[in-house]
Amino acid sequence: MHRNWQIQINGFRAYLKVEKNLSVHTVEAYIHDVSLLVEYLSMSAEPPLPSAVTAADLQSFLKYLYELGLEASTQARIISGLHSFFGWMLMEGSLKHDPSVLLENPRLSRKLPEVLSVEEIDQMINQIDLSQPQATRNRAMLETLFACGLRVSELIDLHISKVHVQEEFISVVGKGNKERLVPIGSEALKWIQLYIKNERIYLPITKGAEDVLFLNRRGKKMSRQMVFYIIKNLAQAAGIHKNISPHTFRHSFATALLHNGAHLRAVQEMLGHASITTTEIYTHINKEFLRETVLKYHPLYNKT
Repeated sequence: MHRNWQIQINGFRAYLKVEKNLSVHTVEAYIHDVSLLVEYLSMSAEPPLPSAVTAADLQSFLKYLYELGLEASTQARIISGLHSFFGWMLMEGSLKHDPSVLLENPRLSRKLPEVLSVEEIDQMINQIDLSQPQATRNRAMLETLFACGLRVSELIDLHISKVHVQEEFISVVGKGNKERLVPIGSEALKWIQLYIKNERIYLPITKGAEDVLFLNRRGKKMSRQMVFYIIKNLAQAAGIHKNISPHTFRHSFATALLHNGAHLRAVQEMLGHASITTTEIYTHINKEFLRETVLKYHPLYNKT
């Protein structure tokens, strides 16, 4: 590495540590991103000094990263590091113009989640042998997951006092300790009440878990791993070969609602998403449904 680059990188590292007060891990991640650029520039016959790097150099570097097959999220992180580095150089007076100012992050593609059909969920539920211990609890958990679209953490933290049977709502504490009301269907409520009356009442409930709804056989709060294990086993028994987890029920809940015409804003509220863009991922799953709706209801396609 040219001495001039080394001086600038050392100065940048000191700035991140002292003035920005970033963790060692974060600092080294930034330094790594700049080092990748230096490594790329060093491949040319006459590599430019830090103060001579152009926007064209950076664009060429990004094209190189793309051709290497790096994920969009990794490319975006490297671009962020370059923005910070050249922004610091500009602030220090080592640059007259920031060559990274026009760099744009690559569009981050969102992987569509795995979704279960209502028939597949019924197949899983039918694998539950109600004569076995904890079976009613497992049925109540699956019914609640699909009826309410809960995160697994919200399911295991659900309290009996937060289940409003008459109103058919549950109070859920989600991310950021924010509480929201979510409608719950009569079927899920029926299984919750059966579980409380026929199974939970006989458990040796531990201190602190008196109001927790779903408990393990030792009377303690369920773990995320146990819920995952139960769902994996039921999917396998039902012959479903998708990558299933408790979160799959959340995805399936959102997709089913949107498929049947629910408003995106309403689904956002029920899922507890801070941003509607997070909810919008589910609209991509229903492209065929939306196409069929347009063909069926749009006047352009229904001339008589």
